[in-house]
Amino acid sequence: MFSQGSRLTPGVVYVSHLPLGLFEPQLKSYFGQFGKVLRLRLSRSKKTGGSKGYAFVEFDCDEVAKIVAETMNNYLMGERLIKCHVIPPEKVHEKLFVGSQRQFKKPKYPAVARYNKTHTPEQIAKMTDKLLRKESKLRKRLAAHGINYEFPGFAAQVPPKKKSSDAVNASTCSEDTTPVCTPSLLERRKSMVVDDDADDEIVVKMPAVERDEEDAAEEESDSEDDDEEDQSESEEPSEEEAEAQ
Repeated sequence: MFSQGSRLTPGVVYVSHLPLGLFEPQLKSYFGQFGKVLRLRLSRSKKTGGSKGYAFVEFDCDEVAKIVAETMNNYLMGERLIKCHVIPPEKVHEKLFVGSQRQFKKPKYPAVARYNKTHTPEQIAKMTDKLLRKESKLRKRLAAHGINYEFPGFAAQVPPKKKSSDAVNASTCSEDTTPVCTPSLLERRKSMVVDDDADDEIVVKMPAVERDEEDAAEEESDSEDDDEEDQSESEEPSEEEAEAQ
């Protein structure tokens, strides 16, 4: 029993591994059977508003806090072993119970609603970069512990960035109807080995009519050349005529 003039020193108890479904009213009612609960703070997620599974309970007497810690430590509740211990007064942060007296309100924009809303390309790029950085840190931690575990992760879902040289060195097997003629493409074509024995050789046959017209034109040109040569020979005097003159 405490004397009437003695002043009680409050004690803070840290409780973890709390089962789902226990919130501020249930916790305050349960721990109130040990003694007077001054303040209680349940850690919640800022994104979803759900419980994180641990809380801080302040009792009006530190002796009651010690009894609670000894009684509730390793206590089976809802298929979970409750972990409980007293926090020393010098380690209790001054802002530990800030906002604990206010009634909890669910966030206006929970994580699912924020994720499903439309994002700008800049926001998508920022989210992608954040996920890749977290995944890279996870791989480094696994490698530091000697764990050889390969998984595709977010890096496999991000399309590879196109290099500027890829557009210059365009392949002839691309889906474009007309390949881009570049110096690298010309060099590649020169280095290609042509197989003369290939069966897929393309032979272009000209129509017979056009061929006959070309032959006739060549014969006419040949006959005109012969006539010109005969005229030139007839115009030039022979050697006997030149001697007689």
